[in-house]
Amino acid sequence: MLERGQAETAMADLGSMEATTAGEEHTSLYQRILNDIRGKIVSGQWAPGYRIPFEHELTVEYGCSRMTVNKAMSQLAKAGLIERRRRSGSFVRQPRSQAAVLEIHDIRTEVEALGLPYRYQLLLRRERRGSPSDGEFLGPERPKTVLELTCRHFSGERPFCCEHRLISLDSEPEAAEESFSDMAPGPWLIGRVPWSSAEHRISATAANGETAQALDIPRGAPCLTIERRTWSAYKPVTHARFTYAAESHSLVARFSPNDGR
Repeated sequence: MLERGQAETAMADLGSMEATTAGEEHTSLYQRILNDIRGKIVSGQWAPGYRIPFEHELTVEYGCSRMTVNKAMSQLAKAGLIERRRRSGSFVRQPRSQAAVLEIHDIRTEVEALGLPYRYQLLLRRERRGSPSDGEFLGPERPKTVLELTCRHFSGERPFCCEHRLISLDSEPEAAEESFSDMAPGPWLIGRVPWSSAEHRISATAANGETAQALDIPRGAPCLTIERRTWSAYKPVTHARFTYAAESHSLVARFSPNDGR
């Protein structure tokens, strides 16, 4: 038989063990919920915009407290994987892409960096005579003929970027033989035309009717527009305008201080 002091010590140890077990169980469930939801988002099983089950539904599914579910959801929101909307629930967040300001690269690279499947769609291909307005984009000596292209780039099932491009057929006549139905003009040009210089112009714009429809966003929604002009041996080759929904895209510039300045 245990004496009184020993009994009190045993009860205290038992309580401590029960508290530890409960704490471990709480941590285990929290981590399980976190890993399960994160895995479904990263794998693409739950696409951007997918509504995640409500907290009370997850409570029943995992057999845990509302506090445990809320903690996991808060961590997912903090990590930028989900968006919590009052009265509407939680939704998988559209990944925010980043593009380097001073680089020329394929949009496919931007999309695949997000872990999403890439798709390209050609909306317009038109070969025409150069017009006075083309001089604004391709230089004062406007080309005699240009190839005008309008394309859409997708990340998963959602539109990622709209592209409008002019190619000087005076500088790059081979572009007239390319349909651009399967390959976007950007990587085609990068692979064939050695560019010597480029210019980027970045601006904030509001989506007009055409852009809103193409990007599946409300008319007037804020957009990020990048205009790029490229030259080869001082001859203008192409002007491209890329339009992104502002909430899903950002630009990054990395630089270092110049010596002695």
